[in-house]
Amino acid sequence: MKRHYQRLLLLLLVPILGLTLTACGTDSKKAEKAPAKESTLLKEPYKKEEFLMGTYVRVQIFDKGKEDVLDKTFARIRELDKKITVNEKGSGSEVEKINEKAGIEPVKVSDDVYRLVEKSLYFSQDSKGGFDLTIGPITELWHIGFDDARKPEQSEIDEALKLVDYHKVKLDDKEKTVFLEEKGMRLDLGAIAKGFITDEAVQVMVDNGVTSGIVDLGGNIFVLGDSPRSKDGEWKIGIQDPNEARNTIVGSVTNKNMSLVTSGIYERNLEVDGKLYHHLFNSKTGYPFENEIAGVTIISDTSVAGDGLSTAVFSMGVKGGMEYVEDRKDIDAIFVTKEDDIYLSSGVKDRFVLNEDSPYKVKDIKELK
Repeated sequence: MKRHYQRLLLLLLVPILGLTLTACGTDSKKAEKAPAKESTLLKEPYKKEEFLMGTYVRVQIFDKGKEDVLDKTFARIRELDKKITVNEKGSGSEVEKINEKAGIEPVKVSDDVYRLVEKSLYFSQDSKGGFDLTIGPITELWHIGFDDARKPEQSEIDEALKLVDYHKVKLDDKEKTVFLEEKGMRLDLGAIAKGFITDEAVQVMVDNGVTSGIVDLGGNIFVLGDSPRSKDGEWKIGIQDPNEARNTIVGSVTNKNMSLVTSGIYERNLEVDGKLYHHLFNSKTGYPFENEIAGVTIISDTSVAGDGLSTAVFSMGVKGGMEYVEDRKDIDAIFVTKEDDIYLSSGVKDRFVLNEDSPYKVKDIKELK
């Protein structure tokens, strides 16, 4: 794993290690007579839900006596939302201040925003622009998902593309500043911010002694520790059907201490002259990506990685995306195509279960021409 995630991962491994310890050298008969230890986990969790960042945020905690951590977790989520979210110009967030000073001067930001921009730049570089944190001029032109969404003129797209270039984002580690080299450049971190905030929410829970819980930021899901609802402690998580409305699933995977993030064409769309345009944009063409993928789910140890890489992998198509996933070794992926086919990376093949009534077919990547 990359160094940015090591602190969180070490903390998350604690519940797993506690389960794998064996009673070496203990008298087995005495062990059998020992009374069962009362579980510290609840069957029905403490829950809280709020509408934030344009989506429903849900947090569940299964540890007895940890209900107060819900408020602490949501406080952290709201804090980061104010620093990061850019719904419109003049929002007052730190990211908006970076955009306002594009081509003028570097902007000093908080450690939170600096870390987010740093990670966003890493994923932009690693995917060679499949995910590009400077896509803002393009997304604002189209504005898909808002009432004023439209298909721009080609001349507008051509002009906006001149301002999309992750190479022109300059970071100063010592001063904690971010500088966009050209006027008109705009960061759009919408494709990764929820993942970053999800991880920070999980960190608050872990820091406050929570060992079992779920954070769901509008589809960015993280399952922490052991599930009290299964004998082996593994969680069963549904995989979104990208060809249908949210909360329709094609199948499920089991695991623990994992993040699942899906990018797909189902979320936000614009129809013009009978053609449907989705919200995942190609930083080279200024148009939504066009390939066989309807949706891709990234399974990873951190949600920020899943968020950034779900867009990047989507941009590569099934074949290229699968090669990228297998090369990284730190993520897995589930691809769902517009032709109702499903392709699984090697690490998730034994953990994915297709719904019995599903119209989809699981295929080997070797079958893809």
